[in-house]
Amino acid sequence: MILMLDTPFLGSSVRSWLLAVTIAAAAYLVLMLTKRLIVRRLGRIAGRTATEVDDFVVDMVRRTHKGLVLLPVLYFGSLFLTLPAHVESVLRSAAIVAVLLQIALWALIGIDFWVASTRRKRLAADAATVSLIGVLGFIGKLVLWTLMVLLVLDNLGVNVTALVAGLGVGGIAIALALQNILGDLFASLSIVLDKPFVLGDSIQVDDFNGTVESIGLKTTRLRSVSGEQIVFPNGDLLQSRIRNFKRMAERRIVFSLGVVYGTPAGTLEKIPAMVRAIIEAQDQVRFDRAHFKRLADWSLDFEAVYFVTTPDYSVYMDRQQAINLALLRRFEEEGIALAFPTRTLRIEGPPPLGKETSCADGS
Repeated sequence: MILMLDTPFLGSSVRSWLLAVTIAAAAYLVLMLTKRLIVRRLGRIAGRTATEVDDFVVDMVRRTHKGLVLLPVLYFGSLFLTLPAHVESVLRSAAIVAVLLQIALWALIGIDFWVASTRRKRLAADAATVSLIGVLGFIGKLVLWTLMVLLVLDNLGVNVTALVAGLGVGGIAIALALQNILGDLFASLSIVLDKPFVLGDSIQVDDFNGTVESIGLKTTRLRSVSGEQIVFPNGDLLQSRIRNFKRMAERRIVFSLGVVYGTPAGTLEKIPAMVRAIIEAQDQVRFDRAHFKRLADWSLDFEAVYFVTTPDYSVYMDRQQAINLALLRRFEEEGIALAFPTRTLRIEGPPPLGKETSCADGS
């Protein structure tokens, strides 16, 4: 039996092979049992606590891949064997690649956890930050996988320096081909950093009105007042004039009215005071001015300005309706007639013919 254990097999004795397999199997079982214990015990604790760190640890341990654990364990067991140089190099490279991939998976879990946690905390306070966090999470994952690919290739013997130089030249060509997409991408970063609007804001872009539903990497989407969704490229938004109604502290209202020609001057003098009294009688309203503005073609025009102290459009319409009705009643009491477009046409016939002058000789 002892002689059989000392029998050489693939460059090492059977005893060495049994020792290597036993150590590798034991290490793998210990790691898997530890993973299972952590997930069970810490998972129950995490379910009873309000903190998120223990949830993150449980999720990270749960997503530890069995295959990526097996390769380093096999390499650890192979250290007790005498293997050819090229086989040992392959095992070592495979173990390093497995470790790098597992680290990348853990890092992805960390990025997703940070994005989800920060979104929940800042959604109510700063909706623009939510969009920025999503963009930063995407960029973080892109950078992570780029680094991991370069490290894996370097470990496999690829000349990474030449590859990076080639990628730089290729990147310039790709950037030129995708300049519109990249322009929208950087525009989205500018939007979420400068914050001309955030999620939930009511804005007007050119002739389009709507509520901001999402700020993506390439487009921003509005829900219009008539129900349809309007999609804007982010680059176009940065070049447009945007009116943000949600950030309006108060609403300035200018309205005009005209009375007919022939209204006595004394009555005209009373109209600004009438308008002021009617406006000041409304709540959530601040009077600014009222003036006899001009002598128009068919009316004597007055202009009034007041402020609604809330940006709510419904409140503004309720107050304007109340003011209009009160003005009509007051003008009826005072006998003031509102003007409407009119034209007076005067038609004249031909001038009357004069008597013929007599001839010089009297005939």
